[in-house]
Amino acid sequence: MNRPAEPARLHGWRLFSLLSLLVLIAAALALWAQPQWVEALRSSIRVTARTSFALFLATFLASSLAALVPSDLTRGLLRERRFLGLAFAFSHAVHAVLIILYVKFFPETFWHGRSAAANIPGSVGYLFIILLTITSFSYAVKLLGARLWKGLHSTGTWVIAGVFFLSFYKRLPMGSWYPLGFGLIFSAIVFKLIAKLAAHLRRSARPALPNA
Repeated sequence: MNRPAEPARLHGWRLFSLLSLLVLIAAALALWAQPQWVEALRSSIRVTARTSFALFLATFLASSLAALVPSDLTRGLLRERRFLGLAFAFSHAVHAVLIILYVKFFPETFWHGRSAAANIPGSVGYLFIILLTITSFSYAVKLLGARLWKGLHSTGTWVIAGVFFLSFYKRLPMGSWYPLGFGLIFSAIVFKLIAKLAAHLRRSARPALPNA
């Protein structure tokens, strides 16, 4: 008897496609739910900020979770980290398009109480998102070399984490979901540092190989 075909696993580009579709659906529902365009854009911007944050956390913590809490789930998260990162980049690209539309059609509302300097951290974050996205493929490792590639991606993820941290910190007085976001990114950074310390201690505890 022929064995029944196994269902296709949700990984790789399938996972990226599904996550990207969910981001688009969430953004569209947020737009549709508000009768006025200015509120619709604001709502959709907030929604895509949250989808981006959730996808970034999954990407940022994948290796640390696999190291400190090994399981099929965390190992799968680590295996799919590249596609989670690409889905994060897609979500933040949608977020950027919505912001551009907001600035174009409602500039007086967007710039009210905002200075150009306030956009610098976000702009730096977007620069690193672009760099990490275009170097997320095998050709980039060959082109840059493994050491430089790893340094770029490590630095980039920490910079983006710092941008999220600063963004939530500045908005703490506004209440809403910002204290939760701040608590999550703060906890994620601490967890990542603990994982790095644990890895360092494990390497230090390994017995030195005897000289030949």
